[in-house]
Amino acid sequence: MFGLSAATRIYVYRPAADMRCSFSGLAGLVRQGLGGDPLSGALFVFLNRRRTLVKLLYWAGDGFVVWAKRLERGTFGLPPGGAPEIDYRHLVLLLEGVTPRRLRRRYRPGEGGV
Repeated sequence: MFGLSAATRIYVYRPAADMRCSFSGLAGLVRQGLGGDPLSGALFVFLNRRRTLVKLLYWAGDGFVVWAKRLERGTFGLPPGGAPEIDYRHLVLLLEGVTPRRLRRRYRPGEGGV
């Protein structure tokens, strides 16, 4: 079952990825390009050069899951900044086709307020 929790780490491979890659190829990009472990349980996001296709790679405990989405119009926008790790909000915005210029929370637990 493909399910994300709040503890799931999400990483974006920022260079353009070859979308002919499947499980092994994407896992290799994680190891070489991100220096990460594809078996860690994190979610890895890959975009093609034109940013019309996105693939997600996830280790489900007993095997890899690859999820793909192709846009007929428009492009996927990367979250601002150059950090490879994003949060769940950025992932949802990316998959919905929203490119935020600036994203900030109105409320952060533990900061002021009642």
